[in-house]
Amino acid sequence: MSAGHTAVTDALAPCGLPEHPDCGIRDVLDRIGDKWSVLAIVELSSGVRRFRELQRAIHGISQRMLTLTLRRLERDGLVLRTAYPTVPVTVTYELTERGRSLTHLVRQLADWSLAHKDAIAQSRHAWDAANPRQAASA
Repeated sequence: MSAGHTAVTDALAPCGLPEHPDCGIRDVLDRIGDKWSVLAIVELSSGVRRFRELQRAIHGISQRMLTLTLRRLERDGLVLRTAYPTVPVTVTYELTERGRSLTHLVRQLADWSLAHKDAIAQSRHAWDAANPRQAASA
């Protein structure tokens, strides 16, 4: 194993080890690795959106889940919520600079997922056929 490889492995040591109790990565990855957060970031990467536009664009998300997701992203400084004093109130959402800095990574993940979804589905089908007793719990 090369010295460079070892250095990279050491830098990515898992959180929770006695000598490395909390690196903070889990908390961030919990947010940006969440299915709905990723989809919201993808949708907001194209610009300012209203709540209903986001809800229509993110298939399967409930109003409550979208509200929670946007609130969490806002709390983390990734999304800016702007309310306009109209009747009814108009609210828009957009990515902050920090949120925009994440979009190229999220786009890569989305592109990778799209490129490999069929192969992953085939692998799952083959695994389920070879492991019928375990497939029900997977």
